Amino acid sequence: MMLANLRLVVMGITLGITLQAAEPLRVFIRSSPKTHGGANGNHDYPAFLDSWSKLLPAHGAVATGAPRFPTADELSRTDVLIDYSSDGANFSAPEKELLEGYLRRGGGLVVIHDGMCGPEPDWFSRLAGGAKLHGGPKNSRSGMMRLHFEDPANPILRGAVDKGAVDFDFDDEMFFLLTTQPGIKVLATTADPTGKIVPQLWTWENKLPGGKDYRAFVTLQGHKITNFDNPVFQGLLLRGIAWAGGRSTESLLPVTAP
Repeated sequence: MMLANLRLVVMGITLGITLQAAEPLRVFIRSSPKTHGGANGNHDYPAFLDSWSKLLPAHGAVATGAPRFPTADELSRTDVLIDYSSDGANFSAPEKELLEGYLRRGGGLVVIHDGMCGPEPDWFSRLAGGAKLHGGPKNSRSGMMRLHFEDPANPILRGAVDKGAVDFDFDDEMFFLLTTQPGIKVLATTADPTGKIVPQLWTWENKLPGGKDYRAFVTLQGHKITNFDNPVFQGLLLRGIAWAGGRSTESLLPVTAP
C-alpha cells in the first residue's frame, strides 16, 4: 500500500511538471510612442508591439502589451517582460519597485535596443547585465556593422551560425560606451568607431537579494523595424525570449523566412 501511494505521489509530481512545462509562455511587451525616424521605420515601437503581439502567439506563446510599463497585476501573469521602448531603462520609483519585485519572483527579462537606455546605467546594468547612459558623449552609430558570434555553440545562436560562419553583416545601430557587469555571457560583438570590440548581444543570469534566480537576454540591435523580419535576427530573438522564460531555446521556433 505504501509503495502504491508513493507511486501515485511520483506520478502526480511528474504530471504537474509536465503540465507546467506545457503551459504557453506568457509575454508582456512594454512599448512606447514612436519617437523619431520618420517614415523609414526606425524606432517604431508601436509597429513592433502590433506585429509581435501576433507573431508570438503564432509561435505558441501568449502575448500582451501596452505603450507603458505593466501594472502589478499584468506582471503577476507574465513569464517574460520585453522592453522595447524609448529610453526603456528610464523608470519612475514605483516602476523600479515593480520591476525588481518581478525579477525577485524569477521573471524573465528581454531588452531590445533603446530599452537599455536610461539615466541610471549602474542600477539598470545590475538588472540586465548592461546599460547605456541616455545623453552624454555620443555612444551609438547606425549603419552596416559586422556582428561576430563569440559563442557559436550557444543554443540561442543556433540557426544564426550557418555552416561554421561566425560573422553576420547587419544594417542597424550599434551602442558603445556601455556599463556592463563582469558576469555577462557575451554572444556577439562588433567594433566601435575607434576599433574597440564591444558586446552587442548577451545573456545575464542573476539573483536579486532575497529573490529567485532569473534570466535576462539583451540585444542592442533593433533600430530598424524591418530587421525584425530578418530570419537570422528573428530567430535570435525568439530563442532569447524562450531562454529568458526558462524554456527550450527551440520552443518558439521555427522561423519562416519573409
